[in-house]
Amino acid sequence: MTRKNRRNVWLAVLIAAFMAIAGTAGAAAATGGTVAVDAKVINGEVYVKASSLVSQIGGTGSYNASTKKYTYSPDSVIPDVIKKVSPSVVAIIGKPTDVNSGNRFALAHGTGVIVKSDGWIVTNAHVVKDMDRIVVVTADGKEFSGTRKQIDVTSDLALVKINATGLKVATLAPSPLKVQVGETVIAIGTPVSFSLRNTATVGVISGMNRSISSDYNLLQTDAAINPGNSGGPLVNLKGEVVGINSMKFVDVDIDSMGFAIPADTVQYVLNHFYKYGMVKRPALGVELEESWSAVVGLPTEEPMTVIAVSPGNAAKAGIKVGDQLYSVNGKQVATHVELNELLKAYLPGQTVNVTLLSNGDLVTKQLVLTESQAH
Repeated sequence: MTRKNRRNVWLAVLIAAFMAIAGTAGAAAATGGTVAVDAKVINGEVYVKASSLVSQIGGTGSYNASTKKYTYSPDSVIPDVIKKVSPSVVAIIGKPTDVNSGNRFALAHGTGVIVKSDGWIVTNAHVVKDMDRIVVVTADGKEFSGTRKQIDVTSDLALVKINATGLKVATLAPSPLKVQVGETVIAIGTPVSFSLRNTATVGVISGMNRSISSDYNLLQTDAAINPGNSGGPLVNLKGEVVGINSMKFVDVDIDSMGFAIPADTVQYVLNHFYKYGMVKRPALGVELEESWSAVVGLPTEEPMTVIAVSPGNAAKAGIKVGDQLYSVNGKQVATHVELNELLKAYLPGQTVNVTLLSNGDLVTKQLVLTESQAH
């Protein structure tokens, strides 16, 4: 290969650095933060094929033989993601049941995400729990009457059904959810006013495994989430829904601190909705008290203490008030949220091993899980 042809066909890996400087870091993040392409080593230098790199991270590039310059134009990643996901986002409006029916302007609204093309929409439970005459508006402005089908207050998730077909379904990020602090995310929803539907805001994942008056872990983000965003998607740069935003877990006076229900919890609840019509949530059959350290948010491995035992399986297993719970099926749990996350892998009626400190002895007991009454 001649030097000229080599220059035309293979471009030094420095182009990758140029593209990052030009603003393509977001594109790389959209593919998981790294890209892998074929490369060659020529005279000690690493060269990659420009077309291969462009195909991996998007954008367009061209080589000018006369100027010996390679010009690269990055994709507009965030606008493209918003354009891709917005057709799967709906606005929801209705009349709260506790408001005087004579006031036609007394309405509540939120957001939803299409999860089945024949009109199934996931949203927050608190959005539709007390809502009458639900109206759903799709991104193209079409209106549909909505019916509340399933609701799970514990997870703050619900399913609404509209009579429609051929809807664009959102893509939920696969389980287990893989996100990292600092990753760019986009919130799409209907903040403050119903006229502002399909508003997009951009931020990052600010924290993971958060619990703010919640039964399960939450994602924390600084993307603006306002009243009305509830039930809308938090999306990564692949266009995958990594969470369902919820205003239930934040005060409206707090800035740059929003929370979303992670996609794996959303999928857990949806799977139960589809299969059982409700969440069949297992429970140990005991009431547990967290340690002082856990309550104030300090890192801790201190066990939870049994403060009440329900008649039934837990009592039959010999669990007593004052016992301290260390682990379930070999996995240590120190908080209610950790226990709830662990129990997502089980159903009522299944048997688990619980390890407790009882009367000064560390013992393991077999316990048949009961069904939680929280829905």
